[in-house]
Amino acid sequence: MSEPNFELRELITEAGISWAGLAKRINDLGADEGEALRYDYTAVNRWVTKGQKPRGITPTIICRVLSERLGRRIRPADIGMEGVESVASRGLQYPHDPDASLETIQDLGTAYTNGQFSAPFILAALAAPSRDWLLATFEEVSSDRGPRAIGMNQVAGIRNMFSLFQEMDVMRGGGHARTALISYMNSTVIPLIRREHEPDVQKALYDAAAEQAYLIGWMAYDDGEHGLAQRYLIQSLRLSQAAENPVLGAHVLAGMADQANLLGHKYEAVALARAGLHGIAPENSPACYADLSVLEARALASLGDATAANKSIVRAERIFDSVDHDAEPEWARFIDRAYFFGEAAQVFRDLGQPNEIERFAGLSIEECREQRRARRGSLSQAAVAAAFLQRNEVEAAADRGKVVVQLTSTVNSSRSLEAVTDLQRKLRPYADVPQVQEFNRDASLMLGLVA
Repeated sequence: MSEPNFELRELITEAGISWAGLAKRINDLGADEGEALRYDYTAVNRWVTKGQKPRGITPTIICRVLSERLGRRIRPADIGMEGVESVASRGLQYPHDPDASLETIQDLGTAYTNGQFSAPFILAALAAPSRDWLLATFEEVSSDRGPRAIGMNQVAGIRNMFSLFQEMDVMRGGGHARTALISYMNSTVIPLIRREHEPDVQKALYDAAAEQAYLIGWMAYDDGEHGLAQRYLIQSLRLSQAAENPVLGAHVLAGMADQANLLGHKYEAVALARAGLHGIAPENSPACYADLSVLEARALASLGDATAANKSIVRAERIFDSVDHDAEPEWARFIDRAYFFGEAAQVFRDLGQPNEIERFAGLSIEECREQRRARRGSLSQAAVAAAFLQRNEVEAAADRGKVVVQLTSTVNSSRSLEAVTDLQRKLRPYADVPQVQEFNRDASLMLGLVA
């Protein structure tokens, strides 16, 4: 028989809440997380007297209830219930304290690198972070500090490392060096931020940490690890607020919108993109604003709203024409012609407009060839294949599909792999066409090697 949970008993007593009251509050908070919890007095009795441990997000919710009552942070370890599930749940929360985000990021990284992290993407967790970020953006008044010249080698080093890893992601895919970046974040960045710093230096460090947390989340998203990606992106959003950098926060929301749309949550994708658009002005970062606009268009196209999608893409193209890449932050460097026109091509793919697909995808492919960007190239080539299929040009679509396979074989990206499998699905009715058979042989060989 398990030992009683004395830590939990003492904290409940200190909080002055009954066991029935604790159970009711847990159920209420669980509903906010999209969980239908049905605890009562007897469940709390089992936790306290028999030492039983509830599963899923419940330990974290217990801590939230006790933290509310006691006015200090209670962690799952304080109630004898720490586990991977609670780390996953904490990753979905938008903390009041940015230091809690740092702690969550470190715990996520440790669990992931130890092979102990496995958690799903939670649709219900999308609304609160974007709402809280947008409200904080409106409420906070940022002073005009002028150019950030803090003379701190550590911050410069963090940003140099970000540039290196972003280049690896752009050129090789999100699965290539993500674990190394997580290790660097946990061993170098977070310990540095936890030291005492002057306010401007602290904000600069939060800014750099937000960038890296975003990049980890983006790399996980590109590699198909959506539960991990979602949690890093939420914590990055919180750190961008601590850094008083609404443009970076809007960029994080763009990533969250992209992920939501890919997973089929189209209305949520529109809402996330629009939250980012409401949080900044075009002149704050034309690249970020254009990106949010084209991602809004993508989600609207997925919904079949051609009028609204075309309106968004016109705005996106107009803003993108004003981008001065030398004046943009480092993280916006990838929002270039290869990326932007490639995303626009996806909009017209979903709207079923093959001429526009070819126009925008062609511009993207031209840039990708010059830069040797295989991931973006594979996605844009797949869009052209879709245009051929919309015209019923099956042989041409299959031939273009072979190019997609060749490019995908050089990167570590689940999105590129999904582009190949999507073409296989679309070409299935034409299995007797010789070019389709050749494409399927190449695709099957490549997918088999990846597996």
